[in-house]
Amino acid sequence: MSTLWRVADVVSGVPETETSRTIGLRVDGLMGNLAGQHIDIRLTADDGYTAVRSYSVATASMDEIIEITVDELANGEVSPYLVRDLAVGDQLEIRGPVGGWFVWRPTDTNPVQLIAGGSGIVPLMSMIRAHEASENPSPFRLLYSLKSPEAGFYREELLTLGQQSPKLTVDYVYTRSVPQGWPTAPKRLTAETLLANILPPDATPDTFICGQTIFVETVAEWLVESGYPAASIKTERFGGTGGTR
Repeated sequence: MSTLWRVADVVSGVPETETSRTIGLRVDGLMGNLAGQHIDIRLTADDGYTAVRSYSVATASMDEIIEITVDELANGEVSPYLVRDLAVGDQLEIRGPVGGWFVWRPTDTNPVQLIAGGSGIVPLMSMIRAHEASENPSPFRLLYSLKSPEAGFYREELLTLGQQSPKLTVDYVYTRSVPQGWPTAPKRLTAETLLANILPPDATPDTFICGQTIFVETVAEWLVESGYPAASIKTERFGGTGGTR
């Protein structure tokens, strides 16, 4: 884990939704990342003004290339540039990957429950990819809360994994619109819906929650009230001023 600023070459940029983009970065000497870590990105204007934002890493590789997925904030200083203007061949200043608490390691043996709100899927996708690439047989389950199907990140990959992976179960809650043929109307996530779509307390899962602050705090409170040990719940949250985490 490096705390020094380094130069990253932009090697790819792929849209995820109308307002988000997955960006591939190559960093000389990087030895990969732990699943769930993040990097800091620093942009410097011509007048010397700098803006630093944190972005979760979506990949879980052991090489010099990492990916982040950035969701554009309407009044953001950094995310609009990363989503709309950054080009392959450009360079960015980055620091990291950093973080050792909100991470999953292939040596962890407990079942895992992942709960994502919107762009909070990014670090959890890193965990899913690391788990799929490992020989760890512990079950993973993902509950993904979205405004609409079109707002989802990694849609095709999650669809394929949900249908084919013996180690991953994927569940969705749609709050504003649902896919054609969906069995229920759109609805906000409730404690009842949450508990019906996650591993039960007696499965003793390690639970990772990521999303906006109110989403994360509400879900964590529901879990503790329902008998999940607080020590087994790890959270990562973002507000309206930073980048996608």
